Amino acid sequence: MISLNDVKAARERISDIAHITPILQSEQLSTLCGNQLLLKSEHLQKTGSFKIRGASNKVIHAMEIGAKYVTAASSGNHGQAVAYVANKYGIPATIVVPENVSKCKVNAIQAYNGKIEMCGTTSAERLPRAQAIADQESGVFIPPYDDPFIMAGQGTVGLEILDQVDHIDAIIVPIGGGGLISGILTAIKETNPKIKVIGVEPEIANDTYLSLQNKKITAIDSTTTIADGLRTNQPGDLTFPVLMKYVDDLVLVSEDEIRQAFSFVMERTKQLIEPSSATTVAAAMFNKLNIQGKNIVTVISGGNVDLDKIHQLLVDITE
Repeated sequence: MISLNDVKAARERISDIAHITPILQSEQLSTLCGNQLLLKSEHLQKTGSFKIRGASNKVIHAMEIGAKYVTAASSGNHGQAVAYVANKYGIPATIVVPENVSKCKVNAIQAYNGKIEMCGTTSAERLPRAQAIADQESGVFIPPYDDPFIMAGQGTVGLEILDQVDHIDAIIVPIGGGGLISGILTAIKETNPKIKVIGVEPEIANDTYLSLQNKKITAIDSTTTIADGLRTNQPGDLTFPVLMKYVDDLVLVSEDEIRQAFSFVMERTKQLIEPSSATTVAAAMFNKLNIQGKNIVTVISGGNVDLDKIHQLLVDITE
């Protein structure tokens, strides 16, 4: 497993690329949730999500050992990040995306000179294809989450939260493949184990929830959750043991609860966040955490949303 030192090394490696993102606060959200609710705003990160942290850590390391070409498999945000970093350093990148990928994410990948290849709708389909392309072209495959450099890079979110917030009772993190939460768990639990770290998944994309219940990696069928960044079929071989060791709890939110949180954040805070990010707010809004009167940081993982689909996500929050 990765260590706190790996996360600290990642912070140094990516310091010229990743932004230190702000902590935002909404009095209305805090009142509604019954907690002091803070938003770690990775939707304001370069390329619009936390993914730039792990991608830059991994790509830079790959270049240090001679990589001239990289590939990635991604529902969008990881692909954008890999394309950005590769373009910055002048090496080509091919990004394998699902056939139902968000238009805005494809546009961003192409804007960073990434080559697009579409493959299926699940991570189980696109991951081996990206690996195969890397093998064919003597390149390096940049995994979306199940890699120590990716995990350590994402863990820098945790280090920043510790620097930015004086007193923290709990940190709420969305879970796809587990790269973000495994990195944050490492940073937090090896610094201050008293801080709770709670994961959130959509009810219809509950592979990590089931895996924790079964105490072994458990796969699910493909999912159509609106939280497209969390549409993994199973947790990673490297990420899952970190969750087993450290995570305090994992809660589930419904599609309607995600829409309610997405709409509330957009209307009341004027922030455009992804449905994947809205899962953490939903967990707090709908009392899934069983925490009251505490200081809670929700990780807002990204903000890349197709503008022409926003109306499909919005609901009347006065209902």
